[in-house]
Amino acid sequence: MKIQPYLFFNGTCEEAFRFYEMALGGKINELHRFKDMPPQEGGDDKGCAPMTPEQQAAFGEKIMHVNLTVGDQMIMGSDNPQDEGAIRGVTISIGIEDVEKGRTIFEALSKGGEVTMPYQPTFWANGFGMCTDKFGVPWMVNAGDKPSP
Repeated sequence: MKIQPYLFFNGTCEEAFRFYEMALGGKINELHRFKDMPPQEGGDDKGCAPMTPEQQAAFGEKIMHVNLTVGDQMIMGSDNPQDEGAIRGVTISIGIEDVEKGRTIFEALSKGGEVTMPYQPTFWANGFGMCTDKFGVPWMVNAGDKPSP
């Protein structure tokens, strides 16, 4: 089993995933736009509601689905034509052995965003930091776990 975050954005999904591709050293494998989606007249048997003509005009070039792999992990995302708002109550946690690589990832993710806790040694790890990136996604980077006393 794998648990894979699926992030929703209000029109900035492609920019965010290009940013994550660079910051995390990953690769975008799929990127589908709303304009390429088959017609959704009346919705479908899976509960997908049809897009209004206004939504189609506004979201045609936006992202219906994207996936990014980093090693054997995956993050997926989409622009949300329903505009449900910001991500709340969740943080994406990255665990990595290499402390300096953790610092590099943290610095990349926090660029243009807000640092909640600077990347530094803690009692449980040789490097730990918390930030919210410029797209409003919260992250924790935990690197180089210390051995238990």
